[in-house]
Amino acid sequence: MARRRFQSPKPFKEGQFWWLLIWDSSETGSRKRQRIKLAKADMAVREVQKIVDEKLRPMNQGLALTGSAMSFSDFMDDTYIPRDLPKEVPAGQPAELSSSTRLSYRGMISEYLRPDLGSKCLRDLTRSTLQQYFSGKAAEVSYPTMSKIRDALSSVLRSAVDVEYLNKNPMEGLRPPKDRRARRPKPTITPEQFANLVQVVSEPYATMIFVAVWTGLRVSELIGHKWHCIHGDSITIEERYCRGDWATPKTDASAATIGVEPEVIARLLRLPTLTVEVRAGRAVRKHKLVKSGGPDDLVFQRVQDGSPMNDQNILKRHIQPAARKLGLPFVNWPCLRTSHATWLVQAGADPKSVQGQMRHSRISTTMDIYAQIVPTSQRRALRQLSAFASGGTIPAALQTAVMDLDFSEREEDEKDAPENLRSNSRSKTFQIN
Repeated sequence: MARRRFQSPKPFKEGQFWWLLIWDSSETGSRKRQRIKLAKADMAVREVQKIVDEKLRPMNQGLALTGSAMSFSDFMDDTYIPRDLPKEVPAGQPAELSSSTRLSYRGMISEYLRPDLGSKCLRDLTRSTLQQYFSGKAAEVSYPTMSKIRDALSSVLRSAVDVEYLNKNPMEGLRPPKDRRARRPKPTITPEQFANLVQVVSEPYATMIFVAVWTGLRVSELIGHKWHCIHGDSITIEERYCRGDWATPKTDASAATIGVEPEVIARLLRLPTLTVEVRAGRAVRKHKLVKSGGPDDLVFQRVQDGSPMNDQNILKRHIQPAARKLGLPFVNWPCLRTSHATWLVQAGADPKSVQGQMRHSRISTTMDIYAQIVPTSQRRALRQLSAFASGGTIPAALQTAVMDLDFSEREEDEKDAPENLRSNSRSKTFQIN
């Protein structure tokens, strides 16, 4: 490694710009001359000298690390990809990133980051440079793609900080372009659609749908669920599994025990008694749905060999084809979880209970994203506002009609909700001051 030396070169004019020559130390230990463009030639010498001082201060004070001279492309090839994005993780060693995340990052690096930033040095990727990069990228790619590029780049630069090639991640504090897409509610299914879907999907996938809707489990938690986590009237979420990776639940709040209905427990306990027929050429083979039912064995196992399932295979091969036949092309795993929260709110459950059942750290996540309905109380408040604006009081006959309308709406909402989720609070009085 070349020894850092104090530098104080003088700026000079050449053509239409001010320039500066400095000694640049690379990570290999060599030192080479580098030419830096400072400003246009019509700028005053005093102002140019201020720019020179800002450029030289990090190098003279040791704030610019030696490894920062490495190109972005070389750092990814030599350090980041082998260290953070290995194709295979040794058995028993926890992975820093899930396999799906590693695959996504590799795609963003090869398609966008390497062509756009590969030739730049790490130290050249400043916050202002990256802010300009993402501002221009917003016009070229969709917002979801830009979010993936941002996440991948942040991971690369965070790794550069870890290996002491950079002092700070320049992505911190970056303001990416705003999402200009129209806000669309997350899709949900009605109880009737749910019942039809469970009827047409084969086992064990029908039971997976049943448990997902009645418990609100994420698909990774569903696939990673084990028999010792099933209790008499509740289940415990301890682990999750996603495409080859075992991990703890998404958040601390996600690792919890939640109550479930007896029908859910009964349906789960029925799985070991079931067999399924699988066609193999002209022959038909029968497979047990549960190959091994020990306490630490999986509840949902691959039909062929009992290994963990793949969520995308289940969705593409079994759930979505059946859903499309029923006219429900939007059905996916998040849709089932969202439906659980929406049904709870429609049935009159209080927000805090819904938050606990969904295992969210913040109640705003539950009510703003997952529970997508217009509550009856909100409609009632609007009717009160209309009455106040029209005169401040409501005739007795109209008040009675409003009460009847309120209860009829509640009954209409509850008509679509399962029996055990229906609200019993029919005795509340409606009073207007």
